[in-house]
Amino acid sequence: MGFFTKPRKASDTSINTLPPPGDDTKVPSQDAVHNRDDAESQGEASQTPDDRPAKDAQNGVKEVEAVTLSWSKKTLYAVFGNIWLLYFVNAFQSAILSNLLPYASSDFESHSLLNVIYIVASAMSAAVYIPLSKILDVFGRAEGYLTMCCFATLGLILMAVSHNISTFSAAYVFYSIGFGGMTYCIDVITADSTQLKNRGLAYAFTSSPYMITAFAGSKAAEGFYEKISWRWGFGCFAIIFPVVAMPLFFILKYNVRLAKKLGTLERESSGRTWMQSVWHYVVEFDLAGVILFSGGLTVFLLPFTIAESAPNGWASDYIIAMLVVGFVVLVIFGFYEKFLARKPMINFGFLTNRTVVGACLLDATYQISYYCWANYFTSFLQVVNNVTIAEAGYISHTFDVVSGALLILVGYMIRRTGRFKWLLYIAVPLYMFSQGLMIYFRRPNQSVGYLVMCEVFISIGGSVFIIVQQISILAAVDHQHVAAALALLSVVGTVGNAMGATISGAIWTNTFYKALEKFLPESAMPDIDTIYEDLDTQLSYDVGSPERIGIQQSYGYSQTRMLAAGLGIMGLSFLWVMLLRNIDLRKRAQTKGMVW
Repeated sequence: MGFFTKPRKASDTSINTLPPPGDDTKVPSQDAVHNRDDAESQGEASQTPDDRPAKDAQNGVKEVEAVTLSWSKKTLYAVFGNIWLLYFVNAFQSAILSNLLPYASSDFESHSLLNVIYIVASAMSAAVYIPLSKILDVFGRAEGYLTMCCFATLGLILMAVSHNISTFSAAYVFYSIGFGGMTYCIDVITADSTQLKNRGLAYAFTSSPYMITAFAGSKAAEGFYEKISWRWGFGCFAIIFPVVAMPLFFILKYNVRLAKKLGTLERESSGRTWMQSVWHYVVEFDLAGVILFSGGLTVFLLPFTIAESAPNGWASDYIIAMLVVGFVVLVIFGFYEKFLARKPMINFGFLTNRTVVGACLLDATYQISYYCWANYFTSFLQVVNNVTIAEAGYISHTFDVVSGALLILVGYMIRRTGRFKWLLYIAVPLYMFSQGLMIYFRRPNQSVGYLVMCEVFISIGGSVFIIVQQISILAAVDHQHVAAALALLSVVGTVGNAMGATISGAIWTNTFYKALEKFLPESAMPDIDTIYEDLDTQLSYDVGSPERIGIQQSYGYSQTRMLAAGLGIMGLSFLWVMLLRNIDLRKRAQTKGMVW
């Protein structure tokens, strides 16, 4: 994630000594540790107290601390290089798939269900992050990463071979869980391998491939759809992705073995029987808490997806029952974690830390606001502005290009100043101003250039949100709780994603069809259901024809209301910014060993 500044010397290390959240007392200076570059050839290592993994940490945290204490500078470079390649492939497939999804759903005559697919995937993904954090902490970073890679590959394969909307939706859930979980694992590994003051630059480095793939991916999506098949847009990455993903797993596992060989990581000799080992991991993994959280959150979020199709909408008996049962199970989960769990998934101290709360609320607000209008944007551009698939992708991926460059600047500014909060005083007003402008320009007969201008301004604000949310929540915890803190942020953000998509879907369902009834000429009324469901049918009408004009006006009517809802929600972000402490990152040490 970032080698834009001179890397630290191999003799530099950090001490796992973190002041209480909000306390900016300077920590002791970093102690020197012998250079590990020659450790492999020597086959031995001497340890000082600060040259050992934390004794009270869980197994996964001990392993990764032992790894960073044992690996060489070249290995650290190799890890970041592989992470960059992973993000390159992820960015490329994301750019292609986001442009092909509307056509895949239209192929099953279900274009209006596109938003439902996103919501279901977000709801299921949200339920995975905290259990995944336990896998990373209990079993190891490599094991959690491998699990998510398997989910992602399975999802890509199933999407490529699906022949109905049900199979495709299930496949997309696997895909979302896999790639979302893999990205989360890499974020945790990045945090393990960097100092706090450099972490913004590190995350900026991983985002830089999006600058390359934003345009290339959109053009590739057009090629797949017009010359081959949308299915191969999914299928080719089912082959490419595992090849690129596996080296990082093997690097991590090899260095765990190296740490044991060097004596940095003690070899476990538990003396437990098989049944005792099973019970040990049940307790460490907090299996009961995982079941309660995952089940409760999924049951609570699903009504937001299916309520519109229920016989009586939100008043349907089973919709109300799911909301109540899901909420009650989540409450039971909270009490269980607080009073009964021996190894709770969530440190309840997080919930009283104002920086953690502020970061989570800011992320949720940003995600809700963005997904109120984003999911139908490429369809809008093709129908209303008459652009190609590639051109629609170029415009919608403006964020990737702008943020890819700007994140590096933001990360560097955080590194130089050691502070992050001041950036939000610029980003929040700019983002809201841009979203307000978009309300005016997101309608027929407006220049595409103005839409791109708004996207650029939105990208500048969004870039700051992405970095600051992660840095602020990580600055408020110690290394033991890095995975849990990022999981909490991911859960809140993913739930926000689902809520925003739900609001978007509700507005779309209640405005677009009615607008079609109002604006379409009488001659097109017999085909109104097909027009509503199929993007290809919408594009089949000539530009300037009464039918196409009616469809364009309907898009504009729905889109302006989506944006207005998002803008109103975004106003809450001013309150959340005030909750964040202005922490000096230069005075906090969190990792140890060979880190950047």
